[in-house]
Amino acid sequence: MVAIPSLIFRKELMDALIKNAAKDLATCKQAVALTGAGISVESNIPPFRGKGGIWEKFDPMEYAHIDAFMTDPVKVWNALLKDMKGIIDRAKPNDGHLGLARLETLGKLNTVITQNVDGLHQLAGNTDVIEFHGNFAWHFCLACGRRVKTGQIDLSEIPPKCPCGGIYRPDCVFFGEMIPSQALYRSRQAASTCDLMLVVGTSAVVQPAALMPVVAKQAGAKVIEINPETTPLTGSISDYLIQGKAGETLAAILSELERLL
Repeated sequence: MVAIPSLIFRKELMDALIKNAAKDLATCKQAVALTGAGISVESNIPPFRGKGGIWEKFDPMEYAHIDAFMTDPVKVWNALLKDMKGIIDRAKPNDGHLGLARLETLGKLNTVITQNVDGLHQLAGNTDVIEFHGNFAWHFCLACGRRVKTGQIDLSEIPPKCPCGGIYRPDCVFFGEMIPSQALYRSRQAASTCDLMLVVGTSAVVQPAALMPVVAKQAGAKVIEINPETTPLTGSISDYLIQGKAGETLAAILSELERLL
């Protein structure tokens, strides 16, 4: 008997928060989005951390450390990278990615800062994407530096090799490698100059990405979370949390925003 009123209240609260987000986006001048694995799980890309994550199956120090790759690329390709290539090859942008691309088209979103390596933001249409951990959508040759799309990598030989004979590796950041300094610099710059930050599908525990909403807040920006669960940002850094899936939540916000514009 209590459940029905509770569900009605939850829906009313969700609707109110979605309208608030649409109004905030309508009036903002420069928005930035920070995204994590939660936006890409809806494209059937498993997260690395947390329940059901890849690191539950593999020890990252054994299979995702740069030393492990350089020591035994055959082992790393067979155990981890081959399956990841298949996942990336099949993945398509979902409503979350498309929603952020639409926000850019509307002139509301300037930059996407992402912890993801799938390249789906670019595939959806976002043009300024800062990638903390590189991009698995591309590979490069360790010998000559030749870059090729992941979909063009031939797995008939493991590890896959460039025409020059060098080994291909994904253009993403392994454990033991530094986050690109330019990505860190540009992220801090974007966070400190925006007046609204959307935090979408991230647990906000992995640094330095988790610091960006703090930088934005300290600079006076409004911070809006879109996540299924609360995070360390909730109730302290974020102005409010819209608790739900990235795709359907962003689609609802876009629908309301386009009505306002």
